[in-house]
Amino acid sequence: MKSSLIAFLIAFNFCSYAQSFNISGSISNKGISTENFVTITLSDFKTQKLVKLATQSQDGIFEFTNIPIGSYQLKISGLGFEEYVSAEIIVFDKNIMLESINIKTKQNQLAEVQVVVKKPIIEVFADKTVFNVQNTISAAGLTAMELLRKAPGVIVDNNDNLVVEGKTGVQIYIDGKPSILSGADLSNYLKTIQSSDVDSIEIITQPSSKYEAAGNAGIVNIKLKKDKRFGTNGTAAVGYAIGTFAKYNSSITLNSRGKKTNVFATYSNRFDNNFSFINLNRTQSNTVFDSRTTTKSNNNANNIKAGRDYFANKKNTFGFVFNGNFNNSFGNGQTRTPIVPNGNTSPSQVLKAQSNSQATSYNVQSNLNYRFVDTLGHTVSADLDYGKYQNIRTNSQPNQYFNGSEMVLLSEVNYKMNTPINIDILSFKADYEQNFMSGKIGLGMKTSVVNTDNTFDFFDVINNSTIQNFTRSNNFQFSENINALYFNFNKKIKKFNFQAGLRAEQTVSTGELNSTQVNLNNTVKRNYTDYFPSAGITYNLDQNNTWQANYSRRIERPSYQSLNPFEMQLDELSFQRGNPFLQPQYTQNFKVAHTYKYTLTTSISYSFISDFFAQITQAEGANRNFIMQKNVANQEVWNLGVSYPFSPAKWWEVYMNAQASNSSYKGNDANFVSITQNNFNLYGQNTFSLPKKIKLEVSGWFSSPSVWGGTYRTKSLGSLDLAVQKKVWKDKINVRMAVSDVFFTSPWRGDFTFGELSIRGNGGFESRQFRLNLSYIFGNSNVKATQRKTGVDDENGRI
Repeated sequence: MKSSLIAFLIAFNFCSYAQSFNISGSISNKGISTENFVTITLSDFKTQKLVKLATQSQDGIFEFTNIPIGSYQLKISGLGFEEYVSAEIIVFDKNIMLESINIKTKQNQLAEVQVVVKKPIIEVFADKTVFNVQNTISAAGLTAMELLRKAPGVIVDNNDNLVVEGKTGVQIYIDGKPSILSGADLSNYLKTIQSSDVDSIEIITQPSSKYEAAGNAGIVNIKLKKDKRFGTNGTAAVGYAIGTFAKYNSSITLNSRGKKTNVFATYSNRFDNNFSFINLNRTQSNTVFDSRTTTKSNNNANNIKAGRDYFANKKNTFGFVFNGNFNNSFGNGQTRTPIVPNGNTSPSQVLKAQSNSQATSYNVQSNLNYRFVDTLGHTVSADLDYGKYQNIRTNSQPNQYFNGSEMVLLSEVNYKMNTPINIDILSFKADYEQNFMSGKIGLGMKTSVVNTDNTFDFFDVINNSTIQNFTRSNNFQFSENINALYFNFNKKIKKFNFQAGLRAEQTVSTGELNSTQVNLNNTVKRNYTDYFPSAGITYNLDQNNTWQANYSRRIERPSYQSLNPFEMQLDELSFQRGNPFLQPQYTQNFKVAHTYKYTLTTSISYSFISDFFAQITQAEGANRNFIMQKNVANQEVWNLGVSYPFSPAKWWEVYMNAQASNSSYKGNDANFVSITQNNFNLYGQNTFSLPKKIKLEVSGWFSSPSVWGGTYRTKSLGSLDLAVQKKVWKDKINVRMAVSDVFFTSPWRGDFTFGELSIRGNGGFESRQFRLNLSYIFGNSNVKATQRKTGVDDENGRI
């Protein structure tokens, strides 16, 4: 089957495409770029009726595809340029490639012209929703994780997992590339990225075969900023926030762009103190453990991004990008757990525990990229990536047991843990597109190798002496190789647009546990190949109505740590162990959507998730409990979504997004209680343009009771945010003030039951904050070329 698929893709690659009729050409004026407000139209030569519109590429290349036999006229116009009108162009039996067109600059124009087309805060496309962060006043001073809480249709649960359209298993991309991190490591990394570095967030719920198949609920792509203006420009920003504790951030961005090269660099930092709390009332073996924990943490994060693009000629572009994140963090947790036997009103014992942690991490990624495009519809792109992540963590945990009155110390247990992690990733990706059968076919491949090294060193502290406990220490090494091939085909027939694709992925992984602990599952090996079809059809009924239907199959693989069978101690009463038998979960997604007047979008989707794995807490003995991921159920999700941006007045912009879902978990584990839950989520944003260039923003979100991870039933929660913006000094200085979670309604509450163990819990962080941010734009703003900022960006987020 695999060899036949490869042969099929190769055959497609060399098929003739002579049957498609295209008109292509290029613009040679040096003053015109992709940012220019230039209109390229193709009209019927006799009737002058508009046939198609086109846009130019980075090097001025444009193309009209699927043109029927006939005679046409080409027109190119733009502010500051003389209109170009072609002679008659006859299409009969072959593609037409025009000679290079020289557009003349008007002599009586102003020397400097800048046209800015404002991006809306939210843009809804057929395949994705785009949250334009830089146009959101209340985003100032937030981290990427906090931005995701504001993104429409996205929910962040109590373990920092993302939920989209009622489903977990969201794959995070950074600049069009999947993150190598998962779980707590990914969450901590997103908390170091500043909103000043983020341009937009894309929510892609139905990815095509061009994307990796990982991610049950789709993809969230965080696109970092890159200045596209010509000349040398920059932006500097500083920020201050206060919740329970103070937080500081700053950033500087530099960009120098010319005809042949574009060089860019960004540095940002965040220095903060944070407060969080979690309370877990656990009933086990007729005993109540009422654990209450508060944590103060300190983070010092530094981010660097630098790169260069080289435009060798009109067809070939080379690029290099480096991303680096460096972070030091310190944490101090205080936990008090009264232990109350059943029938008693006062505790028999009280456990007081501390957690003192320190972590130093760095995450660096480098990318070499190449792109080729010609006027015949051929596109070739290639990416070579290398990344390395290291986290050196230490943690000490003193535990003291007192009597019920907390006057007498009964016993004391102290220990320390060192848990360094090293991850290396190397990947190569290549994509090819060409015209085929009056449509366009895309072919591609990707191979990636990830090696992880996880050490868990456990030390007993006895009489102030630190002694390593080898029976509770281990090293787990995990390697994973994923090889993928895909094809994708698009074709337009009258009012219909068809898309179909298939992606094949082979996964080969090995996990090796080295420890003195007797364990029959010290080696975990996997080797499997999966096929992921995707398809979509769009029907443009008329100018006001567009219908769309999509299907895709996706996968969520277990993280490397969740397969580690070793038992790791979290605190005196709680442990964590991996599950070497954990299987991937698979999702079948179906979605139908309707768009009215390019604004009001309504959709209904259905998803079936087999072998759903959840993080469960299970009792062991009289007072111990352990955390483990298990395949516990099959999940069905129905979701109804409505998205609507509109302007009640010239000075008032509104965006509303509502999601209503029904999630049903049918257990395949005897201890799992089957759950059915209805959920409603609402996101709203109002922007008011007031006199003297003042803008006011009122935004918020609400989530009704729901189920997180198939196990926690949560109560309703939400947030109301206020922000104001004022631009001064010829709009070069931007002042933003914001208050988030005004009524402190975002902390979560929920309950959990698995077998004989039940938990009632709540938790949160200092989500109510006041933030002040100032930014300054400097450099060459006197650009003769017309510029335009639009909502159309490269689908892949490629640099």
